Amino acid sequence: MNEATSEIDRLRAALAASQARAASAEADLAQVRAVVTTSEAMIRHLKLEIAKLRRAQYGQSSERRVRLIDQMELQLEELEADATEDEIAAERTVANITTVSAFKRRRPARKPFPEHLPRERLVIDAPSTCTCCGSARIVKMGEDITETLEVIPRQWKVIQTVREKFTCRDCEKISQPPAPFHATPRGWAGPNLLATILFEKFGQHQPLNRQAERYAKEGVDLSLSTLADQIGACATALQPIHDLLRAHVLAAERLHGDDTTVPLLARGGTRQARLWTYIRDDRPFAGGAPPAALFYFSPNREKIHPNRHLAGWQGTLQADAYGGYNDLYCSDRSPAPVISALCWSHARRKFFELADIAGNVRRNKPAHEISPVALEAVARIDALFDIERGINGLPAEMRLAVRQQHARPLIEELHDWLKAQRAQMSKHNPVTKAINYMFEKEGRWEAFTRFLDDGRLCLTNNAAERALRGVALGRKAWLFAGSQRGGDRAAFMYSLIVSAKMNDIDPQAWLADVLARTPNISVSRLPELLPWNWSPAGTTRQEAA
Repeated sequence: MNEATSEIDRLRAALAASQARAASAEADLAQVRAVVTTSEAMIRHLKLEIAKLRRAQYGQSSERRVRLIDQMELQLEELEADATEDEIAAERTVANITTVSAFKRRRPARKPFPEHLPRERLVIDAPSTCTCCGSARIVKMGEDITETLEVIPRQWKVIQTVREKFTCRDCEKISQPPAPFHATPRGWAGPNLLATILFEKFGQHQPLNRQAERYAKEGVDLSLSTLADQIGACATALQPIHDLLRAHVLAAERLHGDDTTVPLLARGGTRQARLWTYIRDDRPFAGGAPPAALFYFSPNREKIHPNRHLAGWQGTLQADAYGGYNDLYCSDRSPAPVISALCWSHARRKFFELADIAGNVRRNKPAHEISPVALEAVARIDALFDIERGINGLPAEMRLAVRQQHARPLIEELHDWLKAQRAQMSKHNPVTKAINYMFEKEGRWEAFTRFLDDGRLCLTNNAAERALRGVALGRKAWLFAGSQRGGDRAAFMYSLIVSAKMNDIDPQAWLADVLARTPNISVSRLPELLPWNWSPAGTTRQEAA
């Protein structure tokens, strides 16, 4: 018995030692990763300074050099944010290991806040008794001031949070309120300033170098590296909210999916990357779940990406006929195959391009050079859209009944008419190709007509296209993603901003309040900060009702 007990004790000790070594190795790895990203950021910073000095020395030689500096600044911006994320991760890992000292990144000394900015003193209530012995015989001996730079529309100010210190005449101990928590480490930037930086970069497509230039003209000197540091810290602070939003989107039984191109900085120029979106929007059939958007970034359009994005999800995906989704529809997919519902806007667009009289005129082509078959196809499809406009927002059962009565006969007629027209045309005719888009693969027509048997489905995938519209409009101002992690961070922030907009919430005001409240809120109350539960007063919408 004693031998068995000693053997168990030996094994327990060996296991504990092994776990300690593994934890120490994990901490070392996190710190090495932080050192590497910090070093890369420093190298980029030095290269940028060299480029700026050369431009200053040799003059404004060309637009290409100016754009090169813009590219280098964006790379530095992404690396600074990466370094901050890795540093925070290393600090969290090391916090559980007492034998490993935390990595501390060297930062350039931040300049004091400008003296011309007004100061607003917020004095925390002083203690009335000694926090050590409870005696009331305490006197003020000084105070500590924490300065937080905050921005109000068209007005900058520095908020001074004062924590008065009192000493006890009985026990000579010092009493002082605890320091306030901040959304980001070091907490020099207020939540409204952080939200402004985030929304202007990802919501208004203003790179940080342009923001820094504008702030400098307003009398506040904030370097690109300083702003990028806060971007990375905010991404870490907002991660719990993003996790809740992602779970909400993937809990849907029906999703809209789409993607668009975004340029990704690569050696010698840029290459075409993709930004994917998956939309949960039950409003067309009066569903009770609030709308939300989930974005992902990828360096290419390979099918592995939608497979990864929707791993474990099952339901109906409304999308275009992109072949990269095909693995999701396989019968042997686990946990179950995704059901395809195709978009009639895409089908209509192919006919419309062949029947666009105004487009021909703009392209200096004769207005009569249009296809009458394509024109008739557009008219028939438009009749379906007219029906859908009349039932938008009605319960699924009512939508289904209307479709069965009015839309199904039109669909059956359209099917026979398209087949008959295709039989009379050459396979090289552009109209034949437009028709084949709806029939060329097995199950394609069934996917187009699936909306007839499910009142929850939409006729189009316009919800996803609307979510991507802001990216397309701001693509030139946005320039490109500076790195893979920069693209992932952009997708992360687009998920939050677009979801707020879908719920008729001001994204900047929402981000500011979330960043202000996150440090002091319990995990169980985090759902209160989701856009559909949030209100500026700090109470949930359900409570206000």
